[in-house]
Amino acid sequence: MLPRASHRTRRIASIAAVFVVLLSLVSGVAAAQTGQFGDTIVVAEGETVDGLEGVAGTIVVRGTVTGDVSGAAGTIRITETGTVEGNVQAAAGTVIVAGTVEGDVQVGAGSFDLTDTGTVVGNLDDGAGVVTVDGAVEGDVQAAGTSVRIGPNADVGGEFRYDAETFERGPGATVAGGVVRDPSLGGATDGFVSISVPSWVDDVYSFFADLVLGIVLLLAFPRFSETVADRTIDGAASAGVIGLVALVGVPILLVIALITIVGIPFALVGIVLFALSLWVGSVYGQYAVGRWALSVTESESRWVALFAGVLGFLVIGLIPIVGGLAEFIVLLLGLGALLSSLYGRYRREPEPIEGIE
Repeated sequence: MLPRASHRTRRIASIAAVFVVLLSLVSGVAAAQTGQFGDTIVVAEGETVDGLEGVAGTIVVRGTVTGDVSGAAGTIRITETGTVEGNVQAAAGTVIVAGTVEGDVQVGAGSFDLTDTGTVVGNLDDGAGVVTVDGAVEGDVQAAGTSVRIGPNADVGGEFRYDAETFERGPGATVAGGVVRDPSLGGATDGFVSISVPSWVDDVYSFFADLVLGIVLLLAFPRFSETVADRTIDGAASAGVIGLVALVGVPILLVIALITIVGIPFALVGIVLFALSLWVGSVYGQYAVGRWALSVTESESRWVALFAGVLGFLVIGLIPIVGGLAEFIVLLLGLGALLSSLYGRYRREPEPIEGIE
């Protein structure tokens, strides 16, 4: 049985999933050496480009890329006639290498397939749901996923390290450096460290992190916090709609900003602010629900409401499916109420800063 994901892990995964889907939806926002924009970026057979970077529905290399290939897409395919003289760094639903990559391959994907015609001259570092290596890799291989398979035509010049629930090695496969199972990989790729901790540790950390943030918000912005809570409870429908629009619209705007030179600094700041607003909105949503739940007991303690809300969603988060859905809804409500309250405050005349008479 797989370990249960914590409520914060599911929340981050949900947001990440939405963002990945949006990247596919904004497939027209793409950048390549040729300057083309569209649902598909293609380096045609016989064509040569210096490098390729893109965000698209599909990226296909049939020709030659003398530099690196990096991108995010639904599908990234290097065909049998395709050659990449640099490195390949990709995040995609599916990555297929049937041609030649003269550098390293670093991939995070739903599935990765190095076919029997594919060759990687450097190292292969892959984190994917399903990993298949049936071609030639002159360097080392690190593969982490739900399923890892070494095909019968595989020829690995270095060491093959893997971590997976299921592993299969074809009878004709050659691995010069040997095959080693390495649980420390844990789906991590170069530049990332995977640390395995019990799920309850993550739950406890998430609980105290949310609680501390809530305390800071209530102490620093008491009146504003009550305004957000009121909007969450009394205007739940409008808050949910605003939260959903923000969750969908802001990543699209950030992606558009990232492809412009002048917009990159603003996009980077925007990413940080948006991530922070998601966390703050979630905590405000939990606080509002806690305050609403305590209203039936006629208790008006904001500290008890905060504790009850954060603890309540920690417990609810343990319930499969229902917990994730509840957390997603409270995120939308809290985010929408936060943004509408900020907008409402912006439209009014400046008020004295809280805590200063």
